[in-house]
Amino acid sequence: MTDLYSIPVQANDGQATTLEDYKGKVLLIVNTASKCGFTPQYQGLEELYRKYKDQGLVILGFPCNQFGKQEPGSDSEIQEFCTLNYGVSFPVYAKLDVNGANAHPLFTQLKKAAPGILGTEGIKWNFTKFLVNRDGDVVNRYAPKDKPQDLEADIEKQL
Repeated sequence: MTDLYSIPVQANDGQATTLEDYKGKVLLIVNTASKCGFTPQYQGLEELYRKYKDQGLVILGFPCNQFGKQEPGSDSEIQEFCTLNYGVSFPVYAKLDVNGANAHPLFTQLKKAAPGILGTEGIKWNFTKFLVNRDGDVVNRYAPKDKPQDLEADIEKQL
C-alpha cells in the first residue's frame, strides 16, 4: 500500500502538494460539501480541530460534488463559504471525486484500508470521515451521520 503522505493532492489554490507535512500527526480526513444536510458538521470539525490541534490533530477537508451535486462552487468559493459560515481554519483542499473511475488515489486508498458496512468500499455520502494514526495507518471510518463530537474519544486515543 502506498504511503498516504506521498499521494499527490491539490491545495485549494491549485498548487500540487502532498500530505507530507502531516507525518507524525493524527489526521481526520473528510469528504465535504457546502449544500448538504450534514454541512453544519463543519462547525463540529472546526471545534475538534481547535481543541486538539496543539496535541497533533489535523483535520483535512476534501470537497466532493458526487452526491446530489451538493458542492457546485469553485475551490475559492468553497473556501470562502467555509471561512465565512463556519470559521474553518483547518486545511480544505481542491474539489475531487471519491468514487468511480475518477476517484482520487487518496480516497481509493482510504476506502481500501477501512471498508464500510459489509466490506463495501464506496463512499455513500458527504462527510464520511477517516481517522489516521500518527504512523499513517487508517484506524477507523465513520459514516456521515456520525457527528464530529462523537469521534472525540477515538481521536484522544490516537493523540
